[in-house]
Order: sequence, then structure tokens, then C-alpha cells
Amino acid sequence: MKMLTTKGSITTRRQSGFTLIEIAIVLVIIGLLLGGVLKGQELITTARVRALNNTVDGITAAWFSFQDRYRAFPGDYSQANTNLPGAPANGGGNGLVDTDAERGLVWVHLEDAGYLTGGYTAVNILATEYGCSPLNCPDNGFGSGMNLSYGTMVTVGAVNAHELITGRGIPVEVLAELDRKVDDGTPDSGIMQLGIDGTNWANSAACGAGAVPNMTYQLQNQSSDCAAVFRNF
Repeated sequence: MKMLTTKGSITTRRQSGFTLIEIAIVLVIIGLLLGGVLKGQELITTARVRALNNTVDGITAAWFSFQDRYRAFPGDYSQANTNLPGAPANGGGNGLVDTDAERGLVWVHLEDAGYLTGGYTAVNILATEYGCSPLNCPDNGFGSGMNLSYGTMVTVGAVNAHELITGRGIPVEVLAELDRKVDDGTPDSGIMQLGIDGTNWANSAACGAGAVPNMTYQLQNQSSDCAAVFRNF
């Protein structure tokens, strides 16, 4: 307290400031706000993971249902014109979805057979395509279409196989959480792996950290433009 004397009188001036209780209340409020923001971000990530997982599961179920019904793979089906009303073209019938035309026909055959919806248009799609238009391929929920092809687009893959490329634009934390949910949680092993660079996407280095066989998802400097490949087809 500081005392001032003016013309014989004494004037008291109090110093202003926050009390400990007021500071504690402010800190509690800040903590609650930060907790709410973090919880909201967690819920958003969980919802995105669930949506992507549901999309992959739906395509997987459609792929095997078509195979069970027609004894052929969609896109490669050589009797599509006869048995699928509205199908624009047949596939080659060699048991592999291995041409640009067949990759575009996969989604058209599945839709014409009643397993998917989307109004897809048959176009040529490259085996390495990560940026297929959602008009021609199923939307991954992040602005790009998915691509199903016979090849090796995974980080570690000894032989060619039918693979589902998720398309680009997916946050790395979403892929990491989905991998923990459906596979082994690592980007370089299992049925779900980080994709290698391809057409319209060359950002794998920003999504995975370390070298094979001990890679991890890059969660320190998180990229929002990642892609994965599923090999359970």
C-alpha cells in the first residue's frame, strides 16, 4: 500500500490486480475450452475413420458378391453386355483387372449389377491413379475417387495382387487410426499399407517416417494428403 499526503490530508491508493482465485478460475475455463477443442477434434477424426472404413467394407463386400454371383471380377466380366443391363462394355475375361479400360469398368459393372450406386461413367484409369474423379470412381470422402487394379502399389509387396487404392487427400492420422483398427497399425506391412507414389500423387514421404521394415506413420508433422492401399481383394 502506498500512502500519499496532499495538503495535510492522507490519501490511500490501492494497487489493482487479479487474486489467486480469479487466476485459478481463468485457468480452469481455459482448460475446459482446450479439452473441448481436443475432444471435438478426436470425434471428427473418429467419424472420418469410420466413414472411410465403411466405404472400404462396402466395396469389399460388393467385389466378392459380384464374383460369387457371376463367377468373374467386375471390370473383367466378359458377359457384361448380356447379363448386366446398361453395361457399356465387356471386360477381357482373363481373371485380372489389368487394363485401363477394365479399371474404369469395375465401378460401372458393380453399379449395373446393383451392388453400388453413384452414376459412374466408364473411362480409362491408370493403374497408378490416385486422383480418379468421383464421377468415375467411388468418393473416398476427401475429394478423390478410389481405384481398383491388379498391381503392386503398396510400400512392401512381393507379387502383384488386386488392390484398392484409396485415392489421395486423406489426413495421415485418419490412415494411422484405421490401420490400427483393421490391420497391424504399421504402414509397411499387412493388408493395409501406405501407398507408393503414383499418378496425381507423390507425397508418400510426408506420410511415413523411417525406412522399411520399421516405418511408422508420420504423426509429428502431419500431412493431410496421404493415401493407402488395401490388398484383401
